[in-house]
This record gives sequence, structure tokens and C-alpha cells, in this order.
Amino acid sequence: MPSKIGVRMMGLAIFLTAMGFLLASPVLSHGEYPTKPIQVVAPFPPGGSADLHARALAPALEKILKQPVVVVNKSGAGGALGAQTVAVSRPDGYTLLLGLSFLSYYPEVDVLFGRTPVFKREQFAPIALLSKDPAVLIAKNPGPWKNIAEFVADARKRPGEIKYSSAGVYSTVHLAMEMFAHAANLNLRHVPFPGGSPALMALLGGNVDSSCIPPSVAMAQFKGGMVKILANWADKRSAAFPDTPTLKESGYDVEFYVWAALLAPKGTPPEALKILREATRKAVEDPGFRAAMEAIQTPVVYLDADEFQAYWDKDAQRLQEVVRRIGKIQ
Repeated sequence: MPSKIGVRMMGLAIFLTAMGFLLASPVLSHGEYPTKPIQVVAPFPPGGSADLHARALAPALEKILKQPVVVVNKSGAGGALGAQTVAVSRPDGYTLLLGLSFLSYYPEVDVLFGRTPVFKREQFAPIALLSKDPAVLIAKNPGPWKNIAEFVADARKRPGEIKYSSAGVYSTVHLAMEMFAHAANLNLRHVPFPGGSPALMALLGGNVDSSCIPPSVAMAQFKGGMVKILANWADKRSAAFPDTPTLKESGYDVEFYVWAALLAPKGTPPEALKILREATRKAVEDPGFRAAMEAIQTPVVYLDADEFQAYWDKDAQRLQEVVRRIGKIQ
């Protein structure tokens, strides 16, 4: 039989383990949340998609939650720094992430190179999807192609010669173009740049032949007559470009969206998540938020946590396969 000292030590160990669990997992009493400002991390610099979404959402959430909602830009490593910051933060509902579609595949890039992932999808608790914007294929205007059929025909005649710009290796543009090239059996030449703006300027300057950008970015260039819109990656035609066919209707079974969503660290108390989900559901209907999204030509597509999780799982599976197909690029 164990001694009295042994029993006491065992009891102390169980008590300390329980206390550690309680300290690591915040528990909220009814009516306690939120009682202080909430921080929303945008993992890219000011002016980008994550930043614009966060700054449109913050004032709408403030009205509902009756607490300040502060946007903090924490950029670096293609969004991974900001994502990691939230992933390892205290899961108490006061640090949130305005995440983009890079969350679906970035950990797979680390795995590809034998690195420990900077963050994992399993470290986040979805709150809601806010928007889902399909990419569009653009070419300089004037240019050699009037439509997607001519682009594909020319690319097949000149394998490896038609160049496209992206915001970097394994960027969303890189993955979207790889999906299209694979489906159409094309050999396109990838020219990466350090960001979306340099990639667009390379096209406008005639240094590359094509690129892939969100409709919100393409609109200004299209209206100015500087680019042609050849196709989009959606499942249906865009309201912004109703005359532009989808890649699917052109015979290429690919879809790609640049999405934005609100997430919390895994382990955030269910009570806080419930409040945040309800607040976000109301916030996306706020006139100010809607106007901000309309100003950047981004369609609001709201999905609650469970629906978004299902969508995210499928998106991650699809994009991780693309990363593996691309393989290591040093």
C-alpha cells in the first residue's frame, strides 16, 4: 500500500495539474466578456487586403461589443509572423486574427522544406468568413490576346516563353497560376517579385506578359484601359466583369479565391467565441462595413464558424496539393 506521504504527494500532483489546466484555459463567467479592448492582428502592411478588412470590421464590432477594437499590423514572412503571433497568444478572446487564404497552405511550405511549421491551422478557432474574391487573369492592353482561348493557344505554341508575375514564390498568385497551368497543360514562366505592387508594375511596364490579381485591384487598371481581363477563377462570372468567362466554362476545372476571415486562437472559451460569432454576423451587415467593401470592389460572403471550417478544410486540401506539385523552389 502507498504511504501517507505518497498519497499526499499524488494528491498534490493532481491538484497542480488541474490548476495548470485551469490557468492555461481561460474560463469566463456569464457577462464577463468583453471587459477590455480587443486586438485584431492584420498580418500584412497597411493598405493591403487584411488591413482594409480589419479596419472596416473594427468600428462595426465596437458598436456591438461596446469595447474598443484595435487593429494592429504585424507583417512579415508572407503573413506568417502575424499568424504565429495570434496562434501562440493567450486564448481569452482579446487577440484575434484577420486571416487570408495563405493560412490554407503556408504550413505545407514549411513541411516541404523539412521545417517545423511557423503555425498550424489547428491552432485557430474560426469565427467567420467575411469575403471571398476570385482571382482574375490579366494581360497588358494592348496585347496579343483578345480572350483566354487565344492566350492558351499561344502558350501551347511557345512553351516556357509566356511570363507571368507574382508577389513571390508560393504566393497566392503563384498557386493560382500553377493551378491554371496544370489544368490547361501549359508551361508558363513564373517571375516572382517582392510584393503585389511590383508584380503589377512589371506587367504594366511590359516586363512580363500576364498576371493574376483580385478584381478589386484589376478594376482601376481595367477602367484605365491598361489591362485586359481574360478569365476569372470563380465558379460563376463576376458581377464586376460580366463579359469575362470563368476558367471553368472555358474548359479548365479550377477555382481559386482570395478570402478573408476572422479567427481566434484555439482554446478560446466557447462563451467568448459565441459572442464574437454573433457580433461578426451583425457587423457584416453594418452599412459602414458594406460601404468599405464596396469601395474596394470586394463581395461580402459571410459564413459562420462551422460552415467556414468546412470550406477552409477543402480549400486547404486543394492548395496543399498545389504546393506539393510545385515542389521545392530555393
